[in-house]
Amino acid sequence: MTAWTVLIPVKGLAAAKSRLRGARAPRERLALAFALDTTRAAARCRAAGRVIVVSNDAAVREAVAATGAETIGEGPGGDLNAALRHASAAVRAGDPRAHLAALTADLPALRPADLAGALAEALRHPRAFVPDAPGTGTVLLTALPDAGLAPGFGPGSAAAHRASGAAELRGAWPSLRRDVDTPADLAEAGRLGLGPHTAALGVMSQDMQGTVATFDDQTRSGTVLLDDGTELAYDTAAFDASDLRLLRLGQRVRLETGADGTVTGLALPTM
Repeated sequence: MTAWTVLIPVKGLAAAKSRLRGARAPRERLALAFALDTTRAAARCRAAGRVIVVSNDAAVREAVAATGAETIGEGPGGDLNAALRHASAAVRAGDPRAHLAALTADLPALRPADLAGALAEALRHPRAFVPDAPGTGTVLLTALPDAGLAPGFGPGSAAAHRASGAAELRGAWPSLRRDVDTPADLAEAGRLGLGPHTAALGVMSQDMQGTVATFDDQTRSGTVLLDDGTELAYDTAAFDASDLRLLRLGQRVRLETGADGTVTGLALPTM
């Protein structure tokens, strides 16, 4: 079996995951937990020969080293793509025939089997990428020994990688495609099953707030629009557990979620 070198870039925690403000755990702790769960899953993937976290952040490097994974500095350049170019060059300097895979660090629900499936498909193309769940970003970029990695991560990276000649891999691989930038993303990851570092933070028992988008007074179910624009559904059981008699469209509510990310209750923010 081909052994891939998996590169996981992790930027400084102070600047990480700004769109996750309001989650129960501080976003710095969330970002580190995401990275550790991503690294753990990658290390357990049967197709991964080496897993290397690319970061200049001392806290990240210390936490990763404690798990036994490798670390490397980002080198010059100051952004994620420069860090990946530096790391891939360092790997290829020691092993010119290395199979390279760049994996984003915000995959707290990643399952080794999903990553292995994508890497198996990637063997058919000199360069390949897996888009994120919305289809606009990239969660995995690969390069065979005769190809350069040529990373183009950032807004619209799926289109950028496609335009650069990388083949788009279309497998389902739900846990691989579920990166986390927003509370709604985190809820989706929770439904898939969080890794132990993220789960230990208790993030899926957090309270989220939003406004009522729909309410059916016959079924006592509907949807709430979160502050990031995402709709979450609540069922009859969730409404009945809330001791509310009705909801009005546009009304502000607090959502209580279970371990799998589903809505378990609603309340008025002042309650």
